[in-house]
Amino acid sequence: MIQTNRRKFIQRAASMAAVGTLPLTYVRLGSSEQSAGFSFAFISDSHIQHIRGAEFVRNWDRGLIRAVAETNLLNPKPDFVIYGGDLAQLGTRPELDHGAELLSALNCDIYPILGEHDYYLDLGEYWSDLFKRPHYYSFDHKGVHFVLLNSIVTSDEWTYERWPTAEQRMNEMAGLDNANGSPFIVGDEQREWLKNDLAQMETSTPIVVISHSPLQKIYKSWNFWTDDAEQVQAILAPFDQVTVLYGHVHQIQYNQIGNIAFTSAMATAWPWPYPGSYAHSEQYLPVLTVPMNRADPLFARDATGWQFVDVHTGRAAVNYYLYDNAVRTVAWNAENGHPEDQPFQDSVTGPRRGSCSRGLAA
Repeated sequence: MIQTNRRKFIQRAASMAAVGTLPLTYVRLGSSEQSAGFSFAFISDSHIQHIRGAEFVRNWDRGLIRAVAETNLLNPKPDFVIYGGDLAQLGTRPELDHGAELLSALNCDIYPILGEHDYYLDLGEYWSDLFKRPHYYSFDHKGVHFVLLNSIVTSDEWTYERWPTAEQRMNEMAGLDNANGSPFIVGDEQREWLKNDLAQMETSTPIVVISHSPLQKIYKSWNFWTDDAEQVQAILAPFDQVTVLYGHVHQIQYNQIGNIAFTSAMATAWPWPYPGSYAHSEQYLPVLTVPMNRADPLFARDATGWQFVDVHTGRAAVNYYLYDNAVRTVAWNAENGHPEDQPFQDSVTGPRRGSCSRGLAA
């Protein structure tokens, strides 16, 4: 049964290769002049971890299993699912195979991207073979142009010359605050591809960009950072409506830089807290809406979840489904010209660190 399901999943992924992939949030694109209206789901950061034999870390498995099950219950059914990267923890074949098997239970097509935990063992070779996808690609769907980037590459010296084994390279990049890691980039080759890809689009076309790392500079010590973010933003700047959805940070963030709205995804595995040292990087700080100082050790699913994304006339409203917590929504406010979490803002009085005025760039 496992092999049959995995074959079915791979065949489905191969049939969609010309279309693209995304992380798991549920996204609805409302009817507009350019879009017939549709929805998609976005799941991210499951970090499936192999122990031995047929054993995997149960908690990470259960987070992904639940997200898949709830996605299958959505009505209306999403047009597709995007997976936002870090399916595996250490990029091994057993981890990727097991993650693909869990995703094969989805009842709609899937578009995945790479995370660093999928990539740095063999530089994404087995991931591409498994999912039948290139490391970056684009597709059009009902008037919206989707771009899926590999935002977690880094310098050739770090990647090819510094580490004696692929396993050490993977372990060094897997650490959250490891000084031996290296900042992520999109890179010259991919940026040139992006320019050429978007050159075919009218500037009025809604653009949705999917990346693993944030295409903005938030907190370098934890690699919540993409070194060439400003260069990528400059390529996106001519378009009227751009939404960037990203994983990696395991927490709720949103921000606006020029015409580009940024919104993050929660993980199905575990949450990262908001580090106190964010206070030292206020010029880059996105709006942080749900204080997750720590996970509840007695509640295995605390501060994890998945996202249902409503993209209306090219702008995204991200509905965060936190297990056994209230649903939160970060939505585009046309009057103010940026995304905001209105229920959270209504509940806060007085100035606060990370407020819109500080977190949003003009």
